[in-house]
Amino acid sequence: MKAITLKQPWATLIAEGLKEYEFRSWKINYRGEILIHAGKTVDKEAMERFKRLDLEYPKSRIVARVIIKDCIKLNDKENKAIIKENPLIYGDINRDSYTWKLKLIEKIYNKEEVLGKQGIWYYN
Repeated sequence: MKAITLKQPWATLIAEGLKEYEFRSWKINYRGEILIHAGKTVDKEAMERFKRLDLEYPKSRIVARVIIKDCIKLNDKENKAIIKENPLIYGDINRDSYTWKLKLIEKIYNKEEVLGKQGIWYYN
């Protein structure tokens, strides 16, 4: 199955159903299931921002199975709509790239350590 590695806390926020958009500099034509892998590295600033949510942030684990529903080219209108939808998670984004619209299918409690990779990769 296809997988993508994300830094924490972003992987867990998706797994908890709190983050429905994944921002990328590249467009994806694929629509369908993909695994969310929490990598070894963390976004320290974001970890501090979401500390009050009192969530677990595993590293090197598959944490969710989601569906990529759409890939949207961002502009000012799209940025504002995403921020309005969930200001806690998205803060003051202003990106000129792409966002993947995600739908959470299943949070995964996986204790197996999995090494991630850059880009889209395959996990058996």
